[in-house]
Amino acid sequence: MTTTAVEAPAARTDAVAATARGGLANLLGAGLAGVSGVAVTWLVARGLGPVQAGGFFAATAAFTLVGGVARLGTMTGLVYWPARLRALSTPELIGACLRASLPPVALVGGVLAVLTYLFAPTVTPEYAQPLRALAVFLPVAALTDALLAASRGYRQMRPTVVLDKIVRPAAQVLLIGAVFAGTDATGWWAFAWALPYVPVCAVAGYLVWRQVRSHPSARTSMMVPFWRFTAPRAVANMAQTALQRIDVLLVAALAGLAPAAAYAVAGRFVIVGQLANGAISQATQPRLAEALAVGDLDGARRLYRSATSWLILVAWPLHLTILQFPELYLSFFGAHYRYAAPAVRLLALAMLLATGCGMVDMVLAMGGRTWWNLGNVLAALVTTVAFDLVLIPPYGIVGAAAGLACSVAVNNLLPLAQIMIKMRLHPFGGATFAAASLTLLTFGAVPAALHAYPLVAIGAGAVAYLLAVLALRDRLPLALRATVS
Repeated sequence: MTTTAVEAPAARTDAVAATARGGLANLLGAGLAGVSGVAVTWLVARGLGPVQAGGFFAATAAFTLVGGVARLGTMTGLVYWPARLRALSTPELIGACLRASLPPVALVGGVLAVLTYLFAPTVTPEYAQPLRALAVFLPVAALTDALLAASRGYRQMRPTVVLDKIVRPAAQVLLIGAVFAGTDATGWWAFAWALPYVPVCAVAGYLVWRQVRSHPSARTSMMVPFWRFTAPRAVANMAQTALQRIDVLLVAALAGLAPAAAYAVAGRFVIVGQLANGAISQATQPRLAEALAVGDLDGARRLYRSATSWLILVAWPLHLTILQFPELYLSFFGAHYRYAAPAVRLLALAMLLATGCGMVDMVLAMGGRTWWNLGNVLAALVTTVAFDLVLIPPYGIVGAAAGLACSVAVNNLLPLAQIMIKMRLHPFGGATFAAASLTLLTFGAVPAALHAYPLVAIGAGAVAYLLAVLALRDRLPLALRATVS
């Protein structure tokens, strides 16, 4: 497919505009999911004692880790292949991708659910009860994520926003709230947290089935090409999930459940930031894959830089605020968690670096370099485990935070160097620097000048931020201009 010199810039602008619209919707959903996640953390931290809360957080971390194995990397494959097949004018093969991917996810999820239920009392006796309650939902959770990825492969962001960012988190808050005053049995708390996956999976399955029925589908098998691409990403996805959750499990094993609860509370804002990153990545991923599939390097560069600037504008205000006022953040969950402030500062610094690099691992994967991505994630995982094993026994949760910060640096700077050298892509440009300068001034310098008065400082920073966005809206990324114009 070719475009004229006049049409090409317009096509690239349309792609960024469409990505901006999807990104905005996904960001709003991610914001609601983040609030819901904080609400669940607050209910658990306030409703259960430190040891029981630590058991709950460790069980959900193990559930997420095992669920990452069950997904088999399909969250990337089910976006990459539909986007690529559309770009290459062979959309009739998308149905074959679904037939190649979804049955293995269901099968592996079922096997892992049985193994987790059977061996939880032996492997994790301290929190076996909540983990066994969660194990029942493993295949449903894995299929949910795969089906929502498939819907994004069809360029439909609404199911992800509505089902995964709004319905499921809101239902978790309501159900956890229902057991808040009724029982302190962590098994019931875990059951309430996982139950919303069931209706979300059913609706996501129906929506994907409707898409398959409405599009022509060839009977050609995509098993070999699909899994040739996805297999390394499957291992990378497992390692990435482990990278995000294993520190909680290591703290629980090496320091105890109460420190694990404090560490989970300390890192709750990291998950909120990851939701923003995921929201922007999910909106950008299909179009970036299409641009790279047809060799449109300029279009891919515009998408990557725009997405990074959006992420900085959304995530840096949170991370800068948490960095300067960790005690205020921790006291929201309970005064006995305030001792985790040094760990919070380390995590905040790490997240500033990560968001400043943008969705670098996804750029690498959408460029077809899934083996490189796998190597990077494994290097980061080895880094965090090695540092945690050495630092957690003497330093507790501060050691765990230091280990995660080092792994974040590896997992972002290494792929950044690779895409700069091999793909001639990087996230730095006028919009990125403008976004970074704006947030550093309004949520860095302004609160620092008023640090003795935390609430006043945060409020003044927020006001300065909003005024700066309004004043500079013509120079901001397209997504922000659409919001404030």
